[in-house]
Amino acid sequence: MAEPASSTQRHYRAPCPGCGAPVEFRSAQSTHAVCGYCQSTVVRDGEVLKRLGKMAELFDDHSLLQLGAAGRFDQRAFTLVGRLQYKYREGSWTEWVALFDDGTTGSLSEDNGAYVFALPVQNVRSLPAASALRVGLTTAIQGQAFTVASSESVALMSAQGELPHLPPLGQSFALVELRSRSDTDESPKVLSLDYGSEPPSASLGRPVTLDELAMTGLKSESGKEEKGRQFACPNCGAAVSVTLDQSRSVTCGQCNSLIDISAGVGGELRHAEQAEPVRPLIALGTVGQLAGGSWQVVGFQHRMGTEPDDPDEHFGWSEYLLYNAKKGFCFLVDAEDGWSLVRPVTGAPALARDGQSAKYLGKTYALQYAYRAETTYVAGEFYWQVQRGQTTDNSDFASGPALLSREQTPSEVTWSAGERLGSDTVAKAFRMTDRKEQLQRADPSPVSASRVGIGTIIILLVVLLLVLTLLSRCSRCDPKVENCSSGTTTRSSGGSWGGYSGGGSHK
Repeated sequence: MAEPASSTQRHYRAPCPGCGAPVEFRSAQSTHAVCGYCQSTVVRDGEVLKRLGKMAELFDDHSLLQLGAAGRFDQRAFTLVGRLQYKYREGSWTEWVALFDDGTTGSLSEDNGAYVFALPVQNVRSLPAASALRVGLTTAIQGQAFTVASSESVALMSAQGELPHLPPLGQSFALVELRSRSDTDESPKVLSLDYGSEPPSASLGRPVTLDELAMTGLKSESGKEEKGRQFACPNCGAAVSVTLDQSRSVTCGQCNSLIDISAGVGGELRHAEQAEPVRPLIALGTVGQLAGGSWQVVGFQHRMGTEPDDPDEHFGWSEYLLYNAKKGFCFLVDAEDGWSLVRPVTGAPALARDGQSAKYLGKTYALQYAYRAETTYVAGEFYWQVQRGQTTDNSDFASGPALLSREQTPSEVTWSAGERLGSDTVAKAFRMTDRKEQLQRADPSPVSASRVGIGTIIILLVVLLLVLTLLSRCSRCDPKVENCSSGTTTRSSGGSWGGYSGGGSHK
């Protein structure tokens, strides 16, 4: 009986040229490693290790993954042997090197609790220049249609363990991410084009969960206690605590200043004062039971929308950023016409040429609204560098209670999907039944799915005209602060998966 492939692999071990500790290579494909004792970066040169320098300290992202954790992907066993941390303009993400039993490697990308497992694309044909792949463009790569989801300038921030490749530390290069169309029930694919080498390399993967990978050797929840970091607010001097190491922005509880901590606590702290705060109905830190899991409210933002052809017409809504250690982040959206819970989608829904509909997982969604969204107030912690005044171009689609939202910036297109929630569901989830009236909204109703007579339609039109006349006289509210409208527009909003963040990406 033949031995498993893993038992025939020759492990290579040599002393670190920096400190003498043993450095092991388990894959013949690995060329670099980072010494676990002195953080020296070493490269294999025949049977000798050469020291290239010292690697920067890892950014503690509180991941459940760690070196040595194991799992199975497409019936193949793998072990995590390396880790690369990258940064881009609005955040960071981690890429784990997965070593299969046959000696080949793949990558498990982790971005704020969401995961994509990818394999290298062999014999990839010549790829277009990164500058030619504009965000939102649909193109064919090796005969398959993909939509460009993001195009970013990225850089390696730190690394650990055994590595098949090692981009220069801190040196920027282009990385383009494309998504396959997800208008059918097929699992979406993620194609990443890495322009940090010549010729560029490519990898193709799909979204996964840790449960699906049957992961073992994960960090225990007790071993991932929130250490918390504190620093003095650069505006008022009050103590500011940071709970999640993913956070890139945080607000001061004393003066409401919005503080950029993307350079790390101890770095230069930029801040922006925020007057007249918008008070969230659900307090930060509250834990609720939604979608089969426990979610903690870690952030809150208020956003305003404007009609493209009428900049004087405003409407507002609020978004609560929810966090779960295994499931990552999602958004609880509070709009005038109801509550909704949304998460990002990995694939690219098929947008109709006229933009009036989109198809996702076999279902067609009709366009409800198209508008420019702006962030007007922020509280709590966020995993991207959120700022007041950030704008995105949004399109909201709906199919009954199901929602689909498209949000675009110059560097990224993000889709999110979810569904409407009843006010009672929100009240029960966060144990706020005693404040049910404050949470009451225009809950989902089967009326929209029933047939309505012509008489009813006429009555509704008359009432609508009366409401329009009355509300058009209102001009005393400040649309930058209050959830009001100078016209009559209301929005359900599919939510912003991170707004400017790129939170749904796996770069």
